Amino acid sequence: MTAIAPVRSATSVEWSAEVHRDEQSLITLADELRDLYDRSPAATPFQTYEWLKSWWGWYGTRGRLRLVTVRWRGRLVAAAPLMAGTRYGFPVLVPLAAGQSDFTDFLLDPVYGDGAVRHLTRALLDERGWCAIDLREVRPGSAAHAVAARWPRRTWRAPASVCLELPAAGMDDVLARLPGRTAGKMRAKLRKIDVRGITAESVPAEQAAEAVHALLDLHALQWRGRPINPEHTRERFRRHLAEAATGMVRDGRAAVLRYLWDGRLVAGDLVLIGHRYVGAYLYGASPELRDRVDVSLMMLREDLALARDRHRQGVNLLRGDEPYKLKWRPTPVRNEQLILARTPSAAAFAGAVRARARLAERLKSRRQGSGHNGSGRGSGD
Repeated sequence: MTAIAPVRSATSVEWSAEVHRDEQSLITLADELRDLYDRSPAATPFQTYEWLKSWWGWYGTRGRLRLVTVRWRGRLVAAAPLMAGTRYGFPVLVPLAAGQSDFTDFLLDPVYGDGAVRHLTRALLDERGWCAIDLREVRPGSAAHAVAARWPRRTWRAPASVCLELPAAGMDDVLARLPGRTAGKMRAKLRKIDVRGITAESVPAEQAAEAVHALLDLHALQWRGRPINPEHTRERFRRHLAEAATGMVRDGRAAVLRYLWDGRLVAGDLVLIGHRYVGAYLYGASPELRDRVDVSLMMLREDLALARDRHRQGVNLLRGDEPYKLKWRPTPVRNEQLILARTPSAAAFAGAVRARARLAERLKSRRQGSGHNGSGRGSGD
């Protein structure tokens, strides 16, 4: 099997498409993928080169990469970072890093929209060996929706996770959304934080990896004795997050915030910086700090300030509608799961997905009121 496969259907001299199967292509195309991300307004930080490359280095399996690229006059204008896998016994294509990402999508420069979508669709269908593309967490208005709209075969849509968003307002404006008594309590909690002299600082890129390691140590400490997402305790997740954060902080696509109390590190927060929103991905806080102050309030204030400083529309609290998020009266935005068929067996795969979703919903209903599962902010926390 060749590492790069030209796609037969991209016959126009102005258009070309390829399927890259060798992980070396992730290195070769690095600058072009970074540039395409900058030109893809619907893309999220989970489609940045640094996030995808780091994830593949620690999680990827040799031979499964399917990076589909579309060019117009040699310029990269669309990309689908996928990999081959098996779900419920069916051969499928899935996004890179899906398990650690709150949003899945393709990369698409809208200047070349119709042509790029058309050739990306053809390139995907020409790739053999899969029955369906399974995109589990697609935001409204995503490039994947544009591809689904032109998909010539069957597609299925299903509700996925709810994400909560707040405008990039000052803390006073956010508190004004709350009932007067509740807002008063929150102001008192903020004063308590300030009186204790807890400060926040954004670390430079060269310190990002160390800060992420410390954050994960605090994260494990805060969940000691309670169920935690097991992936957060694994070395590969630690390595992926540290590597990705280093490059993303360097490029202005993430911030690692360090909270100090009397010179001691008491909390850390990884915030991803997208085109429109900053996303609260993962945090860790010492039990001592959690006993003394409202940590979620403390971090929300800093996340809002970061969004304003970076001229973003707001803060995305990412997946989950836990009560501590809902108390801010955020705007809910629901992701979708998209399944794009290539072969008739995709219908059976979609049926298996629906059955699994119904079972998961029943289990979730049984767990409600029994405690937290260890996921506190985005999929990373």
